[in-house]
Amino acid sequence: MYHYVRDLTNTSYPDIKGLDTSLFIEQIEYLQKHYHFVTIEEVIDAFENKNSIPSNSVLLTFDDGYIDHYNNVFPILDRKKIQGSFYIPVETACKNRILDVNKIHYILAKIENKQILIDEIYSLLDVYRTTFELESNKYYFKKLAVSSRYDSKEVIFIKRLLQVELEEKLRIKIISALFKKYVSSDEKAFSRELYMNEEQISCMQRNGMHIGGHGNSHYWLGSLNKKQQELEIEKSFDFIQKIGGDMNYWTMCYPYGNYNDDTLKILRQKKCKLGLTTKVDTLDFDTYNPLTSPRLDTNDIPKNRNGHPNVWLKKVSNKT
Repeated sequence: MYHYVRDLTNTSYPDIKGLDTSLFIEQIEYLQKHYHFVTIEEVIDAFENKNSIPSNSVLLTFDDGYIDHYNNVFPILDRKKIQGSFYIPVETACKNRILDVNKIHYILAKIENKQILIDEIYSLLDVYRTTFELESNKYYFKKLAVSSRYDSKEVIFIKRLLQVELEEKLRIKIISALFKKYVSSDEKAFSRELYMNEEQISCMQRNGMHIGGHGNSHYWLGSLNKKQQELEIEKSFDFIQKIGGDMNYWTMCYPYGNYNDDTLKILRQKKCKLGLTTKVDTLDFDTYNPLTSPRLDTNDIPKNRNGHPNVWLKKVSNKT
């Protein structure tokens, strides 16, 4: 699972959480030494038709439709004849809309002292507390501030509060105010520099890459009602059709890895073949439902062509 892949040291946002392009190349060469690259079609056929693939197979997935994937990733994969699976939020490609999750990434990258940002968010919550019937600032911090594998509790608090905890109307107000103050007042121009456009995505699809669904607006699907989820998934489905994707092999990647039973029911009705989560594990065809497939993060695999095989390679190599 990849997100940003860029020359981090020579960008305006070196603190954005991503993978430097040089390390991506190193990691691909490590994977070439120890794994067998497969396509999304081969994975789906292994589920549906019990086709055999090597136990040490690897599938590359890239979330969120960043221009990084076209400029930095696609040429490398094309040259090496490796298929990548790219998951596109429709509004980024078609409406030049910056996803709230990306606004939060750039706000966090811009402000080194996260307590300053938390204090500013508290001030904004104070302004809107009565209008939106909000709980106390301490209530939200206690509820949401739990550290993760890669983020401090302060960063997780900011992300969860602004991604899902507050109602959408208020989230938009707070995120937009912070983005305008700290990052850019020209969202459209920033969006064009951040994401792939429709033609670039179509070009990758024509040249053997797989394009999958990632929702329309990159919402936490499990937080939506069934009708709202149907709209998010339908727009993804329509976009893949529009750019020429093979709908016999269409796949979905859940934004934030979030889904519920309604999500799975809708995808089964739409004959979705594979659903990707953020659960950290290798994919055992005898254990997992194809619609709840786990993934490893780029940080779980060595980023050195001469790196030593780690626990994940040993896990798959020990399978019969």
